[in-house]
Amino acid sequence: MKSAVETLNPTRVKLTVEVPYEELKPSMDEAYASIGNQIQVPGFRKGKVPARIIDQRIGRGAVLQEAINEALPGFYGQALEEHEVRPMGQPEVDVTQVPADEKQDLVFTAEVDVVPEFELPDFETISVEVDPLEVTDEDVDAEMQSLRERFGTLVGVERAAATGDSVTIDLTATIDGEQIDDVTGIAYEVGSGNMLEGMDEAIAGMSAGESKTFTSPLAGGEHEGEEAEVTVTVQAVKERQLPELDDEFAQLASSHDTFDELKDEISEQAETTKRFEQGVQARDKVLDYLLENVEIPLPESVIEAEVHQHLEGEDRLEDDEHRAEVDEQTRKALKTQLMLDKIVRQDEIQVSQEELIEYLIMSAQQYGMDPNQFAQALDQQGQVPAVMGEVARRKALASVLESAKVVDTTGAEVDLKALEADDEDDEVVDAAEQSEDERETVSDNA
Repeated sequence: MKSAVETLNPTRVKLTVEVPYEELKPSMDEAYASIGNQIQVPGFRKGKVPARIIDQRIGRGAVLQEAINEALPGFYGQALEEHEVRPMGQPEVDVTQVPADEKQDLVFTAEVDVVPEFELPDFETISVEVDPLEVTDEDVDAEMQSLRERFGTLVGVERAAATGDSVTIDLTATIDGEQIDDVTGIAYEVGSGNMLEGMDEAIAGMSAGESKTFTSPLAGGEHEGEEAEVTVTVQAVKERQLPELDDEFAQLASSHDTFDELKDEISEQAETTKRFEQGVQARDKVLDYLLENVEIPLPESVIEAEVHQHLEGEDRLEDDEHRAEVDEQTRKALKTQLMLDKIVRQDEIQVSQEELIEYLIMSAQQYGMDPNQFAQALDQQGQVPAVMGEVARRKALASVLESAKVVDTTGAEVDLKALEADDEDDEVVDAAEQSEDERETVSDNA
């Protein structure tokens, strides 16, 4: 097989491939065998029909077509490997010569978008500025309040619902008088704003046993986005009662014996949180620097296809304003991926099994799924290679961050490696991870 590559533009090439008949012959033999097993010819057993008879009955052109369809992806892959072409998307293939006999070659061309060539900067020359590490009393109080709320209990109250309360509600939705949804016993935190528009305003001020109707666009289902009349009925109102900040709470929420010891640890945690925020800010600024300073030609057809698929999925193909937003996001995402993938190749970054498992566990928690079930779902969908690619890109960006200079607005250098040590010093016990449901109590006499 002979092949040549022609660069059409920085993001697209044309491969010309010539395949001698003898290299196509194994696929021709398989095509004859396949067709021979599908037809019946008097005087011949099934699967034993000679090639010349198949040519007479079916036509040699049909055999060639099947053989070429089966063999072409392999020849195309060989040409990509020979010229070290990294394709993006599917090729446009044109068979320009079909062998009329054993003396002629199979000739085809393939145009495809490719990963463009570009230069990366010296990462040690990158300098970014982040906010200084400042831990205030308010920061410590916020950390302590967060821990306190995790150990709070929900207690039934006989009063109107207010922001921050947890209510048990029933919901009924109708459109043009027809009931399209009816659910009961839903737990909802007033003021969270994570269910229906206008629901917080409707529930605030309602007591157990009261109902109210309001209009809201539905947030899901086959009627998503449609205006509906929603009737909400409050079955119960509960307020969160927080534990006292004393030694008993310290013993409940941590391995410490006194509240003062717990407070010292919470102060350290507040500092860790600030360091983590510095790290995130530095990471984002390093990525922004790369996006602004690295010129990468992007394949327009790839972007157009992704934008079209996105808008089609949202049924918003005619929304030009949204199209512009999606186009910008797609370009940024593609440029980011191309840069980080090049760093992965350049630095030969590998993903260990431990790193993959850690990422899967983190992702499963975000989706509220069991890590094993999440991993099985990804495996069944063939997404594990994509996940490993994402982990590698994260490592690539981290490696750039290690080389870059990070200072705060006062000019002080920021040591992001301190984060690794801080991660090992958290002594608040797993009791804080205990589910709220296990600690929830309802006092009918409150």
